[in-house]
Amino acid sequence: MTEQPPPPPGPGFGPPPPQYAPGPLPYAPGPLPYAPPQAPYAQVPPQPAPAGPDFLAVDKRNAVVVDAGGVAFESSGQTIEFRWPEIRSVHYRASPDGKALMVSVVHMDGRFYECVVQAKPRTRLQEWFPQLSWVLGHYRPRG
Repeated sequence: MTEQPPPPPGPGFGPPPPQYAPGPLPYAPGPLPYAPPQAPYAQVPPQPAPAGPDFLAVDKRNAVVVDAGGVAFESSGQTIEFRWPEIRSVHYRASPDGKALMVSVVHMDGRFYECVVQAKPRTRLQEWFPQLSWVLGHYRPRG
């Protein structure tokens, strides 16, 4: 009698060949030692950012915010936020006509972002400069 070749594989898998079938465990697990039940981990509520000074300059379309989290620009409804670890530097100046505050952020990878906020009345610009300088100095001391 000649041995027949195995049938071609079907669409699914069958049981493993006998030499690979699971057998009894080589040991019998015993009872586990008693351990008292543990309390579930307590949920820690998120901690707010540490309180610190903040700066806000806003006009009809744009805004600049500087606070403990970093710098945020809003321009025509679009917001972009920069966290302090990703900021290389922050610069500011008056616009050439003296009617707006221009704030720029240089990202760690070298990208440059700018936001312009109109100062109405124009005297507001002179109020913003010392406030912005003080807040930036608080979060990014020169050293």
